[in-house]
Amino acid sequence: LNAVSGLSGSGPAYVFQFIEALSDGGVRAGLPRQVATMLAAQTVKGAAEMVLNTGKHPGELKDGVTSPGGTTIAGVEALEKGGFRASTISAVTAATKRSMQLGGVPDEEISNRYGL
Repeated sequence: LNAVSGLSGSGPAYVFQFIEALSDGGVRAGLPRQVATMLAAQTVKGAAEMVLNTGKHPGELKDGVTSPGGTTIAGVEALEKGGFRASTISAVTAATKRSMQLGGVPDEEISNRYGL
């Protein structure tokens, strides 16, 4: 249940931050804020629907829209260089750990038993 809190309970905030960051990128690239935010939200919605409707692993879907030497792989590389994947994993595990702490699980047990 703590892991569910860390992922699904806190996850909407992570997604909101991602949408905001996508929107900021769009503004930086020259789009009006309202357009950038709408495009970012629709992009996240469409990608989520693809994961849910196809049953494919997200990595397979990512690979399917990533052309060799193209724009998407350049962006994926920038995300990886910025620690996107590691930061996301850390956010989920930090929220999971905090859920355990709020539930009264001692830090020593959280560390020893769960590795958090």
